[in-house]
Amino acid sequence: MYNMFLVLLVCIFTMLNTLVLTPVFKIIARKLNIVDEPEARRVHEKVMPTMGGLTIYISFYLSAFFLIPTEGTQLFPIFIGSTIIVLTGMMDDIFELKPLVKITGILAGAGAAYALGDIALETMTFPYFGTLEFGASQMPLTLLWIVGLTNAINLIDGLDGLASGISMIALTTMGIIGFFFLTIAEVSISVMIFILVAAIAGFWPYNFQPASIFLGDTGALFLGFMIGILSLQGLKNATLISLILPIVILGIPVTDTLFAMIRRKLNRQSISTADKNHIHHRLMSLGLSHRQTVLAIYCVSAIFSVIALLYNFSTFIGSLLLTVFVLLGVQLFVEIIGLVGEERRPMLRQLKKFGKRLNG
Repeated sequence: MYNMFLVLLVCIFTMLNTLVLTPVFKIIARKLNIVDEPEARRVHEKVMPTMGGLTIYISFYLSAFFLIPTEGTQLFPIFIGSTIIVLTGMMDDIFELKPLVKITGILAGAGAAYALGDIALETMTFPYFGTLEFGASQMPLTLLWIVGLTNAINLIDGLDGLASGISMIALTTMGIIGFFFLTIAEVSISVMIFILVAAIAGFWPYNFQPASIFLGDTGALFLGFMIGILSLQGLKNATLISLILPIVILGIPVTDTLFAMIRRKLNRQSISTADKNHIHHRLMSLGLSHRQTVLAIYCVSAIFSVIALLYNFSTFIGSLLLTVFVLLGVQLFVEIIGLVGEERRPMLRQLKKFGKRLNG
């Protein structure tokens, strides 16, 4: 049983630790030329120190290993997997890895966590239909889940403070649900989640617009990986609703990733092709400033989190209706900002036709 006052103190210490480490690392990054150069695809206009996510990684594990009573068998596989992820991110920040090499590193981290720990999607329970056992499919499904969420956070990391802020909102929601509703994780996982939020909170003031340091792929991949791993802790024997919850909580990065794939497929481009048509790019093209765009996405992320909390009070039918309305809302949002393309807005076209009919 955890002493909640002690957990609070550990969270405060973790946040202060990152607050102190980050400016020190900024100096080191500049001296070692670990910087992000401006280019056409990026928003920033000056050379910035990067790889700042390393301070989050260090602060989190200092607290997780030495300040809270976490079982080694629970923490060690996550540590090994995330260390591989961080090393992959560091290599990418320094040498800019090819997409295939990068995805191989992410798969290696996810595979290590799966092989060493009790982290897997084993069964899925469907109301009225019973339980489906994944059997031999559990490894590819588990790896797909981790890799998918890792890449989702990495893709959304395009503006100052965007990935770090969304990660804090998502993880806080996961921690609350796990702590109070016991649908995502046991208490020890919720404690780890809150400590990770504290580590990010210490970095966020330096990363929010105007940023003085970037997460880098080191940080974005680490945060995405941790969200994937920690959300899986409660999905070993998943229900339909428990599987939906993390997807709803991560509504913005999941939507951005899914529709980026659809957009590139429709444009006959490779899925790994980089472009400037992500959610944050589209919002800025509509006239929002850098800071306004980040705050707007924070607000939408918070709405997704509130919806995720509502699932815990809903009946099965209520949850299905909630899911339908969420999907309709996402499609409408995507079409309004032109995420797939200015000309691809089927729902808006139908709504306009319906409006014309009503007006006679």
